[in-house]
Amino acid sequence: MSFTFAPIGHIRSPYTDKFGIPRQPGLVTAAEARVELLPDFAREEAFKGLEGFSHVWLLFVFHEDCLIAGWSPTVRPPRLGGRESVGVFSSRAPYRPNPIGISAVEQLGLVKDGRGLALEVRGVDLLDGTPILDIKPYVPYADSIPGARSGFATAPEIVAADVDFSAEALQGIAEADPTGARRLRTLIEQVLAQDPRPGYMGRYPERREFGLRLYDLNVRWRIDGNTMCVVTVEPLVDTAAGGRIGEA
Repeated sequence: MSFTFAPIGHIRSPYTDKFGIPRQPGLVTAAEARVELLPDFAREEAFKGLEGFSHVWLLFVFHEDCLIAGWSPTVRPPRLGGRESVGVFSSRAPYRPNPIGISAVEQLGLVKDGRGLALEVRGVDLLDGTPILDIKPYVPYADSIPGARSGFATAPEIVAADVDFSAEALQGIAEADPTGARRLRTLIEQVLAQDPRPGYMGRYPERREFGLRLYDLNVRWRIDGNTMCVVTVEPLVDTAAGGRIGEA
């Protein structure tokens, strides 16, 4: 038996590259996005009653290289430093038999504009362009289970790291987000506070400078002790290369 699903829309998020995406939803509250619905599903009546729910589940497809790479029975979660293997069904890794993911995010309501009908959301952990298969309301009495065990995923995600900005970086933020609508400075602070470097980076302590993509920007920073120092925030020039790990 097999099934075929078509997306109802696509996410438009600040994360235009995989590097820098938080490992779970809700960790970067400044990450606002929208689910842009395809014409067949862009019907306001399909969302009647959703205003009573603060959060929704987004069911999505891990796309791009996940579809090409296929699945693996074991994976190395970042939470374990990329050194220990666990079963794929004990993880949330994207390389699955069916590359389907689920994220609980805050919903901010519908908006209708020149791009069509969209559901605005906050706290996303999804790559820009991710296909959305379904939207379901989050129901606290059933979806939140007091006392549930979390296996190896027990350590807090947020890293106690300071984030500092150079004068040049602050100027770049002011130019890229003059009205503050993108909450760009807060977004960068929250993303870097998660320490987006892969677990294996502990084996390369000499590497101190990095870059990542947010929106159409290249954010460059360096590690200085326990501080993430943002050096520059600049428009992307080479979109094929910008934001890859290790670039500066």
